[in-house]
Amino acid sequence: MSQFMETFDRLRDEKRYAEVIASVPYARLMGVEFGEGDDGELLFSLPFYERNVGNTTLPALHGGLIGGFLENAALLHLMWGRESQEAPKIVDFSLDYLRSGRAQTLYARCEITKQGKRVAHVLIEAWQEDRKKPVAVARAHFLLSAGS
Repeated sequence: MSQFMETFDRLRDEKRYAEVIASVPYARLMGVEFGEGDDGELLFSLPFYERNVGNTTLPALHGGLIGGFLENAALLHLMWGRESQEAPKIVDFSLDYLRSGRAQTLYARCEITKQGKRVAHVLIEAWQEDRKKPVAVARAHFLLSAGS
């Protein structure tokens, strides 16, 4: 097991969410936060920062930032819910933008729809004020193990 996975497992077991984010450079750079929602499920959030605006006219969050946020949420969600010797590797990521991400906090929830020994499939949904009005939805496929 890698040093990263050993550290991740320890932080996960102790539910040290902020330190998990600190160990993932891209998530840390974006300012991602996560924890358990009222229902006990993981809830990811991306607080608004002026640096994250892509369209200053609206203003709207940068599309690449939204995609990166959803990909990191899927990866962290998958790692959080499984015992693993190695970090999953993204194989495919498909993203649908449904509306502009306004200059406010973006939230995301993930659902693992398939998890086998070698591959996993995760659905991700992002919204702002109303979960019934998603900003974007995505699907991610991960390779869990390079072994046979």
